[in-house]
Amino acid sequence: FRPDGCFLSCHCWRRGVLGRVCDHISALKERSEAKKNLSVWSKLCYAIGGAPYQITGSALGFFLQIYLLDVAQLDPFYASIILFVGRAWDAVTDPTVGFLVSRSPWTRRGRMMPWILLSTPFAVISYFLIWVVPPVENGKVVWYLIFYCLFQSLQTCFHVPYSALTMFISSEQKERDSATAYRMTIEVLGSVIGTAIQGQIVGGANAPCLNHTSSLNDSVLQPSSEVNTSHVSLDDTKHAYMLASGVISIIYVLCAAVLFLGVREQKNRHLSFVEGLRLLRTHGPYVKLVAGFLFTSLAFMLMEGNFALFITYTLGFRNDFQNILLVIMLSGALTIPLWQLFLNRFGKKTAVYIGISWAIPFMILVVCIESNLILTYIISLAAGFSVAAAFFLPWSMLPDVVDDFKVQNPDSQGHEAIFYSFYVFFTKFASGVSLGISTLSLHFAGYVTRGCVQPDSVHLTLKMLVSAAPVSLIILGLLIFMSYPINEQRRQHNSSQLQALLRDSSEQDSDTSESSDLGSAV
Repeated sequence: FRPDGCFLSCHCWRRGVLGRVCDHISALKERSEAKKNLSVWSKLCYAIGGAPYQITGSALGFFLQIYLLDVAQLDPFYASIILFVGRAWDAVTDPTVGFLVSRSPWTRRGRMMPWILLSTPFAVISYFLIWVVPPVENGKVVWYLIFYCLFQSLQTCFHVPYSALTMFISSEQKERDSATAYRMTIEVLGSVIGTAIQGQIVGGANAPCLNHTSSLNDSVLQPSSEVNTSHVSLDDTKHAYMLASGVISIIYVLCAAVLFLGVREQKNRHLSFVEGLRLLRTHGPYVKLVAGFLFTSLAFMLMEGNFALFITYTLGFRNDFQNILLVIMLSGALTIPLWQLFLNRFGKKTAVYIGISWAIPFMILVVCIESNLILTYIISLAAGFSVAAAFFLPWSMLPDVVDDFKVQNPDSQGHEAIFYSFYVFFTKFASGVSLGISTLSLHFAGYVTRGCVQPDSVHLTLKMLVSAAPVSLIILGLLIFMSYPINEQRRQHNSSQLQALLRDSSEQDSDTSESSDLGSAV
């Protein structure tokens, strides 16, 4: 008897054709087992590939609104149009790219990797140009609209294939969860890096604010003088934004290179976009997961987009806002491993309820306290725990939904890119709507561009945008999660079912290989 189940005579063992066949089968099995386990290096290279999306996303999310209003000096109405159209366009490109990825031919580097490689240089160029103030005053709106939409499209060509790559780096659910934990840690660290680079470079060159001769309640405000104790000009601030964007662009390229060179994509069968889209709409767990995280993600995006303005004007910490943002993101990065341990111990649904709801008291407290810098830092540190959960949990649970779909539809496989692209589509579209509405709300509230002091209506609007609205959205999202059907028992059942399907597939492949070798020998 051979260890792999073959029964052979001594002569056949040494010299026979069947011996060579069994040796071939054993080698295939050993290679198959080795492929299931990812090395730490592979997980780390895969995780580093997620950093560019978060680095640029945090820089845009925290600073683009205040940049358009106070540095580019656009009217809040036009700034709201840029933010809404850019995010809406970004959302539309996600299913489009998902379709194109699903129709892409398999190459020597895989199906996903060519998209990541080819989109990177054009993405960094368009990202850099977002932070350039054009010399033509009348062309600013068109400039920012074009390059913001272009960058969002090119970044989608990077992020949708990268997100779907989760399902193609290993067939083992445990290995995918581990790789996802690596990824979330690096991504939150990427958010810290993006916030730190943008905040520290720009924070050292804050644009001077303006005093006004008229009352803030007047319809027309005339600037009288600049409040500029640090002798920093507006041109210095513009150069600081360009320098920060240049540094981030270099990091973007380096991370993409590490991903491309360090990760091997496993081959899968050709994808059917139309079939996958039809089945996706009827898969209940996916619909509920997307709906739940749609509202919770929207809450954090709404707070992210307005928090810099809230710190600067409502709390009055103009020179400290970048440090407060950095504390939030650094706290989130450090707590990702804790959330990984928590969900392994108590389950992912419990982690959602605890992690997301943790932010509610701090969102309420930050608008109720008096302006106190030390207390603001403490609240920001505690709120970062929930930011980590908001980053980590959606991408940890999405593979479970895909696995559940595979178990229920064993004859219809290979739709991972569609699942990921439509998940990103809904969240991005909602965030575009939220940012557009929030900036437009500031316009109607009477926001004063580069003003040292804002009207009371602006302060009230900012409090609503960073507290009342996000809290309501989080509660609504958690209510939806109550009907999310994939608990730990169902997740483990799906895992065992998928392993059985993989074993059956491997046995069929082995039988086919053995028959082919025997036929060749005969």
